[in-house]
Formats: sequence, C-alpha cells, structure tokens
Amino acid sequence: ILLHIYDRCVYSFHLILYVFSCFGIFEGKHPLLVITDPDMIKTVLVKECYSVFTNRRVFGPTGVMKNAVSVAEDEQWKRIRTLLSPTFTSGKLKEMFPIIGKYGDVLVRNLRKEAEKGTSVDMKDVFGAYSMDVITSTSFGVNIDSLGNPQDPFVENAKKLLRFDILDPFLLSVGKCPTTFLFLYFSLHPFFPLVLSSLFLLPSLPSFFFTSIIFIFAGYETTSSTLSFLLYILATHPDVQQKLQVEIDATFPNKAPPTYDVLAQMEYLDMVVNETLRMFPIVIRLERLCKKDVEIHGVSIPKGTTVMVPISVLHKDPQLWPEPEEFRPERFSKKNKDSINPYVYLPFGTGPRNCIGMRFAIMNMKLAIVRVLQNFSFKPCKETQIPLKISSQGLLRPEKPVVLKVVLRDETISGA
Repeated sequence: ILLHIYDRCVYSFHLILYVFSCFGIFEGKHPLLVITDPDMIKTVLVKECYSVFTNRRVFGPTGVMKNAVSVAEDEQWKRIRTLLSPTFTSGKLKEMFPIIGKYGDVLVRNLRKEAEKGTSVDMKDVFGAYSMDVITSTSFGVNIDSLGNPQDPFVENAKKLLRFDILDPFLLSVGKCPTTFLFLYFSLHPFFPLVLSSLFLLPSLPSFFFTSIIFIFAGYETTSSTLSFLLYILATHPDVQQKLQVEIDATFPNKAPPTYDVLAQMEYLDMVVNETLRMFPIVIRLERLCKKDVEIHGVSIPKGTTVMVPISVLHKDPQLWPEPEEFRPERFSKKNKDSINPYVYLPFGTGPRNCIGMRFAIMNMKLAIVRVLQNFSFKPCKETQIPLKISSQGLLRPEKPVVLKVVLRDETISGA
C-alpha cells in the first residue's frame, strides 16, 4: 500500500521535481528524499556509495535473506558482489551464448506453432518461457522447454516461486518467515546438486539459495516484460519494425544464427532496446539508505533517510526527453547518445550497486529479438490494448497482457 501511495505521490509531484529537483515526504514515519538532479544522483549512487549510501532500504527483519546479493549490506554485500561479478564477464557471456542461442531456436519453434494457428499470442507467456529456459539452463544446468513442457517439475516449482514478487521491497523480508522459507526451499532444492560446485563462493546454503531466487525472478520478470513491451512497440510502429528487420537481414543474411560479437555491434537494434527501456523501465525507482548525517550539494540529509531516485519520472521528463511519450530510437543514435547524461537514464541503475546481470540481460534480449524478427512480423489484433495502460505498483507492468498477432515472414524458419 505504501509503495502504491509513493507512486501516486511521485507522479503527482513530478512538476515539483522538474522545477526543484528534490523534495521530501514521509512514508508513514520514514523520511524519504526524492531526487532528480543528475549531480546529486551521481553523488548518491557512485561517489558516496561505499561511504554513505551503500545499502538499500529493507522493510523489517530479513532473516536468512540478508545474505542475498540485493539485500546484503556493507562488507557482506561487497564480498558477495565481488565473488559473483566474474560470472558476467565478456568471456563468461560468450560461453553462455550458444546455450542461449539454443533457446532462441526453441522460441522460434514455439512462435511458429502459434503463428500457424492464426490466433493471437500473449507475449508474456512466450517470452516468459524463453526467459525461464535461459535462466535455468545457464544458472542451474537444467535443460527444459517450459512452454512445451509446462508439467516439468522444475517449471512447476519455479512458477510457484514466481508468484512471490521477490523484487518488491516488502517481500524481501520473506526470509524471516520459516514457513515461507520452507515452501520456497522445497520448491527448488531438488536441483541444487546441479550447482553445488559453486557453493564454496558463498557463505552458506541460504546465501546461495536466496541469491539464486533473486537471479531467477529478476531475469525472468525484467527480460520477459521488456521483450513484451518492445514487441508491442514494434507492432504499433511498423516503420520501426521494418527498419529493424532490414538491419537484421543485412547483418545475418539468409537467417544466419546471430554471433556474440556481431550482435553487440548492431546500432539500430541497440537504439530500439535503449528507447524501450527508457519508456518502460521495469524497475521504476532506486533507493539508498543514508548511513550518517551528510550534506550533498547543499542539501542536509539526516542519518536514516532513504534517498529515492524515481527512474520512471526521469525517463519521462520533457526537459530531458522532448516529447517523452513518443517512441524515438534516434535519441540513442551514435550522434545523439553522447549528449545523454548517464545519470538521467538508469534502466539498470548505476554505480557499484547497479544491476549485476545487466550485460547478460541485454545480450539475452537482443538475441531473442533477432531470432524472432528473422522469422516473424508482429501486428496488433483486436485483443491488443491501444494505448497500453501501465501498472506501476512494484515493478512496471501492463495492466492487461500484451497480446499480438504473429505473422510468418515466409515459409523458411531458421533454427526450426
């Protein structure tokens, strides 16, 4: 309820933010400072991250959850983050790429079945299955087709897990509840032996367990939702879809499989992904807890204050983004990209505590986009909600599912 109230407050006060760059409110008894000034954001998220603004706010005791990378504090967080960071190096991502490519092929086969039926398709169902398959294969070594095999034990247990909004700060205190912990643990514990070789990296099984939970949820929700939004944009902007298909066809002729290095160099694809993340940032706010009395840029911040960066407000500020409700990939062209202040575009956060899986998520999404657009086009149908209405309680989601018509580009399906 409080987070919903906060969302409404932020949108109600967005004009104040545009004029004054910060304001203070209370969530119940808790003081909250909302900031949009880029220099203040840089100070909080980067310059003073280790000394003053290291930790995120939590709601009540976190129990065993305290050792998960997104919840851990101070030295414990730094140690876990340091141990996990090598998982997302370029070398590791290149090793994962063929595995992800395999599930790109599965995604194409599943979409072809839907296209041949001629029925409308819920994008979240399709891309949620793809995201689940990629995460479970790269993280747990479990090879499944969660859309084609919904009765698979891992799929069933993971779906139980995803009923909990683990990224919701209120539910980060789930670890204090023994019954909830046991439910989640026994949902996934049969598969832990597949990754026991990694346990030496973390201090305990609960640490590993809850970090795994957050990886599953974060990877599933952010990837599937962003891809759903992106395909909605392409379906309602056929000129953008066609231009992106032209780039894909020129880069990978005859529906050749994407490669890691070439995928990263695709300029228009990068522009479309970045603009989608600007319009639809799945995580709509960042929070840091002030550890001591401090003054930054003339603003006194008492110890215990939560400093909030409202990403969704920054990304729609007309002073930063002319006509912010318009989808314009050109904002992120090579010509224009250098003029964007990095502290007003924050889909993955920034600084030492940014999203650890950012590069993995971008690679994963780009590969999916290339594979589906090599083979299909997307169009609105009677079930498509236009304009799309957004729910911003917790994470950014459409109020109704994104439903589109999938059309075969021709009879040749690559990877099928």
